[in-house]
Amino acid sequence: MAQIQPAAEKTGILAWKIDPAHSNAQFSVRHLMISNVKGEFTRVSGQALLDPSNPESLSVEATIDVSTINTREPDRDTHLKSPDFFDVAKYPTLTFKSKGAIAGPDGLKVTGDLTIHGTTREVTIEVDGPTPPLKDPWGNTRLGASASAKINRKDFGLVWNQALETGGVLVGDEVRINLDVELVADAADANT
Repeated sequence: MAQIQPAAEKTGILAWKIDPAHSNAQFSVRHLMISNVKGEFTRVSGQALLDPSNPESLSVEATIDVSTINTREPDRDTHLKSPDFFDVAKYPTLTFKSKGAIAGPDGLKVTGDLTIHGTTREVTIEVDGPTPPLKDPWGNTRLGASASAKINRKDFGLVWNQALETGGVLVGDEVRINLDVELVADAADANT
């Protein structure tokens, strides 16, 4: 098997595509105010512009297919796709479009517009990475990154809930989002 090698040093902004086969988005939300329910969206796509030697040059657009939601509970997934929550028939995707990136002591912070359920809000995502570019065994240049953010679902119109007899609610408002993405350099850029 071919060994993965670091990519040759390049400078300048390159075009990258999110590799959907090696990328996903996970989320976690409180259930009954006592535990966390976790789930994922299995289809993430998009593109980025980035100079690997200058992470602040990052510009990214990502799309998540909401119909791919998976919480390992089919009835819950059906409810999450319904008009009570994501309303997949009307709003089939979630999108993020960056507006800027700042490198700090704790890593890269990317600010952009997140659109969920037809509502757009500015959010800041904390990024771990990007990793240094590598050549894969097939000659493609790749890099990876992980990102996280916290949002309030009500800010995006996801307001369904149910009060509990003992006080509190069925579903928490804060949602933790984690993304793991692998990016592949555009072949035209990678060969220049």
